Amino acid sequence: MDHSGQLSPTKLHAYWRLMRADKPIGIYLLLWPCIWALWIASTGTPDLHILMVFVLGVIVMRSAGCVINDYADRKIDGLVERSSTRPLITGEITEKEALGLFFILLFFALILVLTLSWQTVLMSVGGLILATIYPFMKRYTHLPQVILGAAFSWSIPMAFVATGQPLSWVVWALYFANLAWTVAYDTQYAMVDKNDDMKVGVKSTAILFGQYDKLSILLLQILTLVLLTTVALWLKLSLPFYLALVISVGLFSYQQMLIKDRDRGLCFKAFLHNHYVGLVLALGIIGHYSIHS
Repeated sequence: MDHSGQLSPTKLHAYWRLMRADKPIGIYLLLWPCIWALWIASTGTPDLHILMVFVLGVIVMRSAGCVINDYADRKIDGLVERSSTRPLITGEITEKEALGLFFILLFFALILVLTLSWQTVLMSVGGLILATIYPFMKRYTHLPQVILGAAFSWSIPMAFVATGQPLSWVVWALYFANLAWTVAYDTQYAMVDKNDDMKVGVKSTAILFGQYDKLSILLLQILTLVLLTTVALWLKLSLPFYLALVISVGLFSYQQMLIKDRDRGLCFKAFLHNHYVGLVLALGIIGHYSIHS
């Protein structure tokens, strides 16, 4: 703050970066599965209020997740090339300020979810727990990407509950399809930091899979497509969604080409590319309901 007690532009920019608002890829990767679920749960006509709450909730919770992630990693981010310029490392933001921002964001998330049904409020507790513990898991397990996948997929059952739909096997098939996809793309992300992570003792699926990292990602991508196809057959989705699946096969193939030599820059490019997978699948679902409404 400056002498007038107001936040300076420099400080505001530091908070902006701490929330990773300058890098919206995480918002997209959280948003698209949320859109899938809301459109399927409402058979193509999502309630505007519920839709707005989920979209805003995605933005707020992703921001909160980034803040608590940087707080958890404040002792090791400076040792990793990609994260060495984060605000908590450079001293632009203090630990106390980071925690304060985290709880402010959680407060806004609570206000949003309280406008939905009490069942949805109860469901949100699971998402909060997963999002909060994820950053700390990389110290204890080589599967933090699975915890992230569970957190990133939690909006799917929440969307069905908010829409008043039962949690059928279709919901959980969609949930695990997204979980598998999340582990695949976050392993690509972890491949960027693999050497640094091994030096500082941080665990990840990229380290766990070792020489089988590319194969593991491929198998997870195939599992994602198989589960989505199963959901599509059960729900009798039409041509727009199957076209989206075919395009997704092409997008996943392109990602495999990018990561074939494990080049850090290209692995990161592959990770970012997953935005298009989520978008294409969302358009396929919206397209189906648009022509069958």
